Amino acid sequence: MNSGDNIPPERRPKVAGCPSCAGSDRPGHNTVWVEDGGRMKPVWQRCPAQCTPASRAAAIERSEQLRAEREAAQSRTRAAEPSRPAPAATSAASGPAPEADPTGPVREQPVRHPASPRPAPAYRGTPQRGAARSSAPRRTPARTAGPAPSSTAAAAPSRWPAVALDAAESGWRVDVGQVPVPAGPKLADWFAWLGTGLPLRVDRIHPAGKGGDGVVCLSAAALKALALPAALPTTEKALTSLKTKLEKAAAAVGLELSEQMGPAFHVYRQKGAPGGPKTSVRVVVVPWLGQGNDTQQATTALLAELATDAYGQLNAGTLARRLRRFVADVGVAPGVTPATTSKLLLDAVRPRFEPVQNDDGNWNSQPREGALPGGDTAVPPAAGARHPLTRELLDQGEAVCEEEDFKWWARPLTETESAMGWAVAVDVCASYLSVTMSLPLPAGPLEHTTTPVFDGKTAGLWWCDFTHVPVDELLPHPATFHGQPPTGPGWYATATVAYMAQAYGFDPATISEAYMATSTVPLLKEWTTRLREAYKRAYGVLGLPDGQEAGAFLDAYETHKQVAGDVDRSDALVLAGLYKQVYKGGIGKWADSARHLDDETWHQKVACDWSYRPELRFHIIAAARIAAHRRMRKTLLKTGRAPFAVNVDSYLYATSAPTPLELLTPPEGGKPVAGVLRLGIAPGSSKHEASIPLTAALELMEAGEHPGRLSHAYATDGTALADD
Repeated sequence: MNSGDNIPPERRPKVAGCPSCAGSDRPGHNTVWVEDGGRMKPVWQRCPAQCTPASRAAAIERSEQLRAEREAAQSRTRAAEPSRPAPAATSAASGPAPEADPTGPVREQPVRHPASPRPAPAYRGTPQRGAARSSAPRRTPARTAGPAPSSTAAAAPSRWPAVALDAAESGWRVDVGQVPVPAGPKLADWFAWLGTGLPLRVDRIHPAGKGGDGVVCLSAAALKALALPAALPTTEKALTSLKTKLEKAAAAVGLELSEQMGPAFHVYRQKGAPGGPKTSVRVVVVPWLGQGNDTQQATTALLAELATDAYGQLNAGTLARRLRRFVADVGVAPGVTPATTSKLLLDAVRPRFEPVQNDDGNWNSQPREGALPGGDTAVPPAAGARHPLTRELLDQGEAVCEEEDFKWWARPLTETESAMGWAVAVDVCASYLSVTMSLPLPAGPLEHTTTPVFDGKTAGLWWCDFTHVPVDELLPHPATFHGQPPTGPGWYATATVAYMAQAYGFDPATISEAYMATSTVPLLKEWTTRLREAYKRAYGVLGLPDGQEAGAFLDAYETHKQVAGDVDRSDALVLAGLYKQVYKGGIGKWADSARHLDDETWHQKVACDWSYRPELRFHIIAAARIAAHRRMRKTLLKTGRAPFAVNVDSYLYATSAPTPLELLTPPEGGKPVAGVLRLGIAPGSSKHEASIPLTAALELMEAGEHPGRLSHAYATDGTALADD
């Protein structure tokens, strides 16, 4: 039997070519290795079969047809076979993940991101002699022949990203049954356990990438069993004494500790060191989270958030479970902050370096093709608020790029709008993720030119004059964040220029200057794919799947935060919020001002790093703002309704009732209209944020303030919320 026949259709890899190029990342081409200057490098060549899109489609159709015929034949064969006796015991790995059993370890359902490489064979380690046993009776499975292992069990990871270590009267407990427990109760036993080569690791998600250390989460009971303090010592003397105690116990089994001691630290053994296999494990002492000095608290704040259960208590099992779910969804472990996690994910799916072997047989790394370069690559109009180039231009009265999110509330209401009683706020879901999938971004530095030829597929900044281009009067001006017409020429990203040309007839031939990318790629495609799927999975658990009918969505959204007593929903709510922080913080990180650093340190550590690229942030925000304007404009054309205020991704519409349903475009020809305001949880769709009495919104506008701040003062039914 073909090993892929048991894989559900949605998990199967898609054939992307003819038999001669199937599996290639570039249909119609194959990679060959050629020698270049004494070093081998990959080069794309045309498919040997000279296939075409039509012939590849035919090959895919034939492949699917043969697979369907094979599956049908196998189904008929299985139906004709006599039924087999059920096995005496079934591996719990094929069932749903149960909650932690107070009497013994849990065999949790393994999960693996569909885009991750297939793991190595399952870990076969067994607990060491003398390990404490669970009080629950153990049964030995009968050796009766049973059905073949399920495809889910076959895909079980060989390593786990995190486990929780707890202690009870019966001994040690680990919340993943495939991981053994320490052999004894002493601190030396615990370090020996960490150094035995536990199946703990965050596997790499790209062949050229790197994995990460697995995490052991210590509970309060485990801390007590190890005779460690219940709280992190507050004095330097006590902290030094604790570290000395831990280092002595670790050294007894050939292990070392990281330099910094706090709620989280590393335990490791170098390759080739005596005492056992190479080891690198991160230890998180959950009861210590939120304690220590400012640095210790800041570097573990995200872990503390993940470790807080539905009852507001720090829980080791909760942290380990959520870390496993996070890694399964995204592919990397959380970093110190959501913003750094975003950059970790980007470097994991698009590694900047790849290993190469020298002529002497040694390995080193070299930059991969298309990798973002290090060093200060800023250009004057898009160098970021703190950069000296920006300060110099502003001091000279020159223009800089101002591609920012909308903050507009200037226009007067129409007579029809003024007669309505409500201002309904709708908020765009994951607005940045709705544009980053295929957005062309500059991979290399921008180059200045005074003879530009505009190309909507080339990333860059363009010197354009939109002052005389007429736009829709009821909508904010699409090219400015304040929504007012520009007063002179300025620097604009490709998405803005392309939209002004397509929607309003701007002539790109009038562009006199540009900073154009030397290489344009969809840099955030894989990054977006993982975050979008993680975001949608979490909200699906909360009862908000993609594609819900508008009324059902509004009802479900009203109650989606009610998670008391439901572990899955509680985890999903926390993770959904974290995924939003990751993509939003990651976009802001491209232009990190890092105000806690002095100017010289900031320039060396931030502005010269590969992840400081303000022009990328400008491109993303411009694309999201233009996508929002396009939706507003099409909704206006279809329904006659326009917002009278916009604050980033929140839009205020005048309505006759406290509901956004009247803003929706009716179906045409029995099908939903694309590109208009619609309700839903998918990136680019909108949710109902608040219903505000129109008089309250108008009073605030007359006082010169943005009415959007009232969105947090009223519920969706128009009820005023208590002032905190």
